[in-house]
Amino acid sequence: MTIGLLGAMVEEIEPLLEFFKDYECIEYAENRFYIAKYKEHKIVIAYSKIGKVYATLTATVMIERFKVETILFSGVAGAISKDLKIGDLIVAKALCQHDLDITAFGHPYGFVPEGQVCYKTDSKLVNIAKSVAKDKGIILKEGIIATGDQFVADTKRKEWVGKIFEADALEMEGGAVAVVAHSLKVPFLILRSISDAADMDAGFDFDDFLKSSATVSAEFLICIVDKLIEKN
Repeated sequence: MTIGLLGAMVEEIEPLLEFFKDYECIEYAENRFYIAKYKEHKIVIAYSKIGKVYATLTATVMIERFKVETILFSGVAGAISKDLKIGDLIVAKALCQHDLDITAFGHPYGFVPEGQVCYKTDSKLVNIAKSVAKDKGIILKEGIIATGDQFVADTKRKEWVGKIFEADALEMEGGAVAVVAHSLKVPFLILRSISDAADMDAGFDFDDFLKSSATVSAEFLICIVDKLIEKN
């Protein structure tokens, strides 16, 4: 089995590289892909860079060039739901693109002909994630995650996205990975740690949070990989 592990930023994959230790680095498509062997299976690790275009490129390369059979993506997201607090983990049950708008032609927000508004995550992977959370004693939320090529700080915009898409969180890559993986028939999972919420502490340090969040997410992904291998 070949499993792809993705993050948006280099900081989000550093704990994974530290864990797997021995890997080959291949430069391709102006990015770096790290190939490791783990329990007789191949692991491909990369950071997509920020935004939907780069996420699409990286996910496609992982599948087409490196032949990954499952994609696991982790990173940070902003909360829409008031039930989400800083540090909470959320797994996407579906993903949409909140900045995709051809409503002038009579289509709903987030939709293009021959596409879907929301792309559902692989239910087996979601169940594995829930199982990992239970084993680790971590509360894992499940909800719709909205993706767009913008960092949304405006409260009214967040409320609009939540209303239109019934979304719980916002980020900048997951919806693109979902489209690629769905189209190429590769199971995928998007895991996010909440980095900003309505009740943010004024002294919040994003850089410190990113480092600690990346470590927690990496440990979580490795546990998912272990369970995937067990089931294989």
